[in-house]
Amino acid sequence: MRIKAVIAYNGSHFQGFQRQSTTPRTVTGALEHALHTLGIEGAVTGSGRTDAGVHATGQVIHLDLPDYWQDLPRLQQHLNGKLHAIRIKHISPVSESFHARFSAKRRIYRYLFRSTEPSLFEEDFIAHLPIRDIDLLREALDAFVGEHDFGYFLKSGSETKDHIREIYRASYRPVGTCHAIYFEANGFLRAQVRMMIDFASRVANGELTTAQLKAQLAMREVHSRRLAPPQGLYLARVLY
Repeated sequence: MRIKAVIAYNGSHFQGFQRQSTTPRTVTGALEHALHTLGIEGAVTGSGRTDAGVHATGQVIHLDLPDYWQDLPRLQQHLNGKLHAIRIKHISPVSESFHARFSAKRRIYRYLFRSTEPSLFEEDFIAHLPIRDIDLLREALDAFVGEHDFGYFLKSGSETKDHIREIYRASYRPVGTCHAIYFEANGFLRAQVRMMIDFASRVANGELTTAQLKAQLAMREVHSRRLAPPQGLYLARVLY
């Protein structure tokens, strides 16, 4: 039986989502270790990768269960008892054709930040990102909306060949005592969200211009490939 699970995790405990040969400290590695203790040997497939330090409140995974695992509430309870810094929020059966990554239609990321230094108890979950001009920030974010070739907005070493992505929403709003940036798209490239956020913040602070942002989006020239801090970034939701 193939199942879909919605999970949340504290990314500060892991070196990213994807399994790595150099460290067991990945979200996938932790999930698969917990599953193996229950006799479930199948591989975990996620809707997308997140970098070291990046969190999730709505990551989606799929895996295939052996026939004797039919009690999904019990499976969820067992896994949550074994996992640290990862929470299984929901498990449901899906068709054999469901794929956590390739069946996804849209993904939503949220970035939480303060213009002042977060407290000791917030620093793993809220980024420090000084912003001078919110109107300029909104103008920069608006430039990302639409279909673009994001070949100049991805981390080097990416194996992805197709760099065309469509951004449906790029917006800012205050959230309580914090600030939040939202990106919704049909997909994202490696470190693309963090690169877009850093570029937009530098426009808001007068270090770069919207014209330079548009030139980089048009693949005419590179002005910045710096990354925003990972701590404030959350994979918030995946839509199917």
